[in-house]
Amino acid sequence: QVQFVESGGGLVQPGGSLRLSCAASGSISGIWPMGWYRQAPGKQRELVASITSGSTTTYVDSVKGRFTISRDNAKNSVFLQMNSLKPEDTAVYYCTLLLPIRQYWGQGTQVTVSS
Repeated sequence: QVQFVESGGGLVQPGGSLRLSCAASGSISGIWPMGWYRQAPGKQRELVASITSGSTTTYVDSVKGRFTISRDNAKNSVFLQMNSLKPEDTAVYYCTLLLPIRQYWGQGTQVTVSS
């Protein structure tokens, strides 16, 4: 079993910044891909950013140049630095860990961008 501790969400004005953090623990042996998804009300969950064990990153087009994903392998942690936030970034953000047997999800953290 895998557990997550997510933090860093909140309310921010357009143009502001937030940093999301996620620490995974439990039955994890090795270094595996991690990422962040988000789900806005009435919309499907979408992959925002991912990072491989070798720190290769991918981003959805809508956040390129504004968001940066990083990881700390020693702590099984992943981070998402979000800059120049827009109202359309408002969503619940979920941390994810992809193990060979299955994909695990964090509990989610709310990000609201509003003036």
